[in-house]
Amino acid sequence: MRRIGIWIAVGGLLLGTAACGSGGGNTGAGGGAAAGQTLAVGFVAEPANLDFTSTEGVAIPQALLVNVYEGLVKLDQSGQIVPLLAEKWEVSDDRKAYTFTLRKNVTFSSGAPFTADDVVFSLDRVATDWKLKIKSQLDVIDKVEKKDDSTVVVTLKRPSNGFLYSMATRLGAMFSRTGISDLANKPVGTGPYVLGSWRRGDSIQLKQNPSYWGTKPALSAVTLKYFKDATAMNNALLTGGIDVISSVQAPESLQQFADPNRFQTVEGTTNGEVVLSMNNGRPPFDDKKVRQAVRYAIDHKALLDTAWAGRGQLIGSMVPPTDPWYEDRTGDYPYDPAKAKELLGGKTYTVKMRIPNLPYAVNSAQVVKSQLAQVGITADIEPLEFPARWLDVVFTQGDYDMSIINHVEPRDMGIFADKSYYFRYDNPEFGKLLAAADEASEQDQADDLKQAAKLLSDDAAADFLFLFPNLIVAKKGVTGLPKNAIAESFDFTALAKQ
Repeated sequence: MRRIGIWIAVGGLLLGTAACGSGGGNTGAGGGAAAGQTLAVGFVAEPANLDFTSTEGVAIPQALLVNVYEGLVKLDQSGQIVPLLAEKWEVSDDRKAYTFTLRKNVTFSSGAPFTADDVVFSLDRVATDWKLKIKSQLDVIDKVEKKDDSTVVVTLKRPSNGFLYSMATRLGAMFSRTGISDLANKPVGTGPYVLGSWRRGDSIQLKQNPSYWGTKPALSAVTLKYFKDATAMNNALLTGGIDVISSVQAPESLQQFADPNRFQTVEGTTNGEVVLSMNNGRPPFDDKKVRQAVRYAIDHKALLDTAWAGRGQLIGSMVPPTDPWYEDRTGDYPYDPAKAKELLGGKTYTVKMRIPNLPYAVNSAQVVKSQLAQVGITADIEPLEFPARWLDVVFTQGDYDMSIINHVEPRDMGIFADKSYYFRYDNPEFGKLLAAADEASEQDQADDLKQAAKLLSDDAAADFLFLFPNLIVAKKGVTGLPKNAIAESFDFTALAKQ
């Protein structure tokens, strides 16, 4: 056996925005919470429930992963895979057997001990009980075996470059065998926080877990308060109702927070690709030429400047620059309305653009609508309540022609390999490239994934509007804010107040 190397994770996630009443107090040098120290963080999309094993979207793991639920491993702030509930792991020479050594004296918030039996239970449930499409990432697992109470061996069907990375996402979350009776309302995890209260339509409060096995977080409580209106969220920070806007929803409003004596702004990157989805499974976007026409019809720089005040980055693909296999593909479809009209051959179309009622999507849709009209495509915009309505109509039923959504899950190009996914993209060659990359050497993996990204672009499977920025505004004195969002969760354990 050899010790597995540290896997470099890349990218980040769209950090939501929430608010809560803030309290006073300072953190002592020992890392424990000062009495009454709380923080208010704002988010934009409230979870429909608290069960991320059955409900799509990032809102639930954003709130609960790492904070309430923990995995064997996690992504740290630099993007490395590091130990969490597993204190170490080894990988066999054939790269198919992973032996995890678990931490001792870990308990769930219910008081039940965490052992190898819970690891076997949790990973087996991904295949048998999870409802999410991304669960296929762990289809590579052949078997999970308990060696003793503190040791688990996961055997893969084949070598997989993506296995350990997937274990750092929600797929690797550990559940208590006696704590899954009401996942939608009562999460039971091993993390530093527990669910305190949930005021539906308003806020979720997380309280410090008094029996947490690790270093206590600096905050005794965090409240996530949900805003649908960017102005209301900005006003909440300006008036002291919240401490942090975790993802700015009106970049043009940043001047309001220019006073360095009161506020701080953090700007970095994410791996959230804002995608203009086209339904490849029905007319007119089952025609590659029509999809290519859309890509030529869009002036991406003008869109970014107009819709998101120039914040973010143009990338032209489903791969963010923080991935080792990134290539700048913005030149594949330069803005060329004449070329778009040529591809359409004089035909005109009217399409349904069903989008989530989130600011970036609404703003972007208006620009896309205007630009497509110049080449003969009329896009009727229909905002849908997010997450529930959009997930039902667009994601689940696939009843749309176009949509716009920020795909925040890290390393998610593989969603295009599933022809039942809402893109309805179907190219077997793409799937073959991904499969080859997962088993390949590091260099061959990068080469295969570059080819896969190029194939997606050539097929115009979707259009990639821009890479969403990590743009945070907070009160002066809030520390531990992430420059880059690199995982599905917003890790509250690093936050503190001076």
